[in-house]
Parts: sequence; structure tokens; C-alpha cells
Amino acid sequence: MVRGKFKSKPTGRRLFSTPEEMAAGTSSRPRTFRKQELEKEELEEEKEVESEEESEEDSEETEKRKGTEGLIEVQNPNLLKPKTVKAKDANFEKTNELSRREREEIEKQKAHERYMKLQEQGKTEQARKDLERLALIRQQRAEAAKKREEEKAGMLSPVYF
Repeated sequence: MVRGKFKSKPTGRRLFSTPEEMAAGTSSRPRTFRKQELEKEELEEEKEVESEEESEEDSEETEKRKGTEGLIEVQNPNLLKPKTVKAKDANFEKTNELSRREREEIEKQKAHERYMKLQEQGKTEQARKDLERLALIRQQRAEAAKKREEEKAGMLSPVYF
């Protein structure tokens, strides 16, 4: 004989009725079993519908609170569920307050735009320096162009020795 955790002979075998037994009517399962199951399912569905209706009414009136929440009024904004706002009830006239970062970003963009306008008009120090450099370069180019013209004119005229 084998010792150990498992028995050598299976003792709890399940017996299934064969198609021949079912046709002969000798099956251990009654034929009305399906009808009884359907009736039970219908009753369960009716109970679920009734319980859903009751639970909706109960949840609107009072919410079941855990622990001491029912005894103590808590003003923690993190505990409140966010309320959904319907489109017809939404208030579009109310302006949303911007966060500090958003305000700073907008101010930075506006300051940059103002600076670029002044830059275009030539009122900033950097613009003045750029214009001075540009004038100096134009002057140098004009002088170089005159020299080239004089050299060309000098080469074209006949030189006699």
C-alpha cells in the first residue's frame, strides 16, 4: 500500500448521464430542471431591479460613511467628489484664474514682444549699436567701391613714359 498525500484510488468520481440514459428517461436529472432555473433567474432579475431602484433613492438621501465620518463634519476638499457640470449649467462668463507659472509665462511673452517692437524702431541700445555698425560697414563698402572705380579708370587711360 502506498503512503503519502494522495490516495491511490479516486473516490469522488463524477457521474454523467449518457445520451442513451437521457433518451430513456433514466437520467438522474429531472426534465423540469430547466424550467425551474428560468423561474429562479426571473425572480433574481426582478429583485436586482427593485434593489437598484431602492439603492438609487437611498444614495441620493444619505451616503453611507465609513468610521467616524458620519459623526464629524470634515472640510477636506480632497474627500469631495468632483461634481460634473452640465453644458447648459456651465458659466462661461466666469474667468478662470491663472496659476503663477502661467501668469509669468504670459508676462514674459508680452515683455519679449515689447522689446522686439522697440528693437525694430531702433530705440534700444542693442539696436543703436547694430545701426552704428551697419553705417560703418556701408561707409567702408562705399570707399572700397570708389577705389575700385578709380583703379579701373586709371588702367583704362593710356599711360605714356
